[in-house]
Amino acid sequence: MIVRGPDVSKSRVVECDVVVIGTGAGGGMAMRRLAEAGANVVAIEEGPLLDASDMTQLEDDMLPKLYQERGARMTEDFSVRVLGGRCVGGSTVHNINLCKRLAPEVLRHWAEDFAVSGLGEPELRPSFERVEHELDVSAIPPGDRNRNNRLLQRGVEALGWRGGALSHNRVGCQKSGFCALGCPFAAKQSSEKVLVPAALARGATLYTETSALRILHDGSRALGVLAAALDERGRPRHEVRINAPVVVLAASAIGSATLAHRSALPDPHAQLGQRLHLHPGAAVVGVFADPVDGDRGIPQSYECTEWLDLAPGSDKRVWVTTAFAHPIGAAVTLPGFGRRHREWMKRYRHIAVLSAMVHDETVGQVSARRDGRPRIRYAMSEADSAQLALGLRAGARILFAAGAKSVLIPSVPPIEISDPAAVDGDRAVETIPDQVGLPHHIALTAAHPMSTLPLGDDPTRSVVQSTGEHHQLSGLFVLDGSVFPTSIGGPPQIPIYTLSHHLSAHVIERAKRS
Repeated sequence: MIVRGPDVSKSRVVECDVVVIGTGAGGGMAMRRLAEAGANVVAIEEGPLLDASDMTQLEDDMLPKLYQERGARMTEDFSVRVLGGRCVGGSTVHNINLCKRLAPEVLRHWAEDFAVSGLGEPELRPSFERVEHELDVSAIPPGDRNRNNRLLQRGVEALGWRGGALSHNRVGCQKSGFCALGCPFAAKQSSEKVLVPAALARGATLYTETSALRILHDGSRALGVLAAALDERGRPRHEVRINAPVVVLAASAIGSATLAHRSALPDPHAQLGQRLHLHPGAAVVGVFADPVDGDRGIPQSYECTEWLDLAPGSDKRVWVTTAFAHPIGAAVTLPGFGRRHREWMKRYRHIAVLSAMVHDETVGQVSARRDGRPRIRYAMSEADSAQLALGLRAGARILFAAGAKSVLIPSVPPIEISDPAAVDGDRAVETIPDQVGLPHHIALTAAHPMSTLPLGDDPTRSVVQSTGEHHQLSGLFVLDGSVFPTSIGGPPQIPIYTLSHHLSAHVIERAKRS
């Protein structure tokens, strides 16, 4: 059963075995797994249920529908744009379908340094394999790479650097290039398409356009969720109280931490929301003589990992791939005003764009404002700024090696480079200084918030146990990117699906005992 918030005519009380907050990779997987196990499941999602016919491919239409805060969510100092989903399926509806497993060195780091148990590569392998099979994960064939990605590959190979094909979860792709605005061809194997319908078929109930206000608890046990059904304009209308002995929190690293603060969850060691990582990234733009048309075709099908070493303490912590913006996004990023900006936009068809994303060690915080909205604090450290600069220099070298006439770093002020030698050797640090990533020096975007409710067996350093259950509140589980103890250095979609698949077994056992 699906219940839309605007259709709720009065306040109500709902009884169930498990309530799931959020329907993205973590919540959708938990919802499906619990329903299959026979639990009476109610899931709530503050956004709407959309289908392929709703995906208009227009930025001004889709950004408000698909993204939190209409795609304009920012850190408190406005230095980093933080993207997150706001519809049934969460970020799996608007992501670029990138699929990579958690690296073994990251899992070892968690076990050795963060007291995480039972989540090594051998334990997670069956869940990884099951998830990849269910979501039809496969490598993008070379013939399906668009020119932006072929230029990345050309530059990487010319430099003799390490790179390779990326895998996606898509079936029936029409290569329209509008993945970040939702798929009008229903080709994404998203939570909304694969998991939520399977859960509904097993008897689960889904409340859409319904916002969780707080988690109900008595200080030692979870008791359910107090939510508000929203009207057509997104305003709270009627109260929905869902009584359940088991609660699954899967509202994203930002949403889950904010809700946890609003709910006054026990936090004796002040760990809640205190270890935010963002994978912040910035663009580097190459101008080519021939059209690139980077907004067409499959985005992000190739990567450069030459400068990405996931071992703890590495001085190479940058992942480089493609990142092309549609016209409005490009207009916001490209520099200048008036005639100068017009000249850049006239080059739109001729630009290739790479993204340098930092496997960050910077630690930010998420809390709740007085009005209940998220407060996100994050100021990139000097060390991470230097890593970003390293990635931007690498991106510039790749673009020149691929044949770019010039390269642009859209920093403040913008850095325009016409001489390839300017990003080689000692001159590179002068051209693109280490300070480029410090607040307000360059437009930073983060699509992978994580680590705000980290897991581990030591309650003084984590919020939830290695099983995903809260240290102080029995019956409360967290199953989203919040639980990663550190940055993971890659796309979190498959890791979130997989951890939720694996840890849902503990939720099922708890529900049976409740």
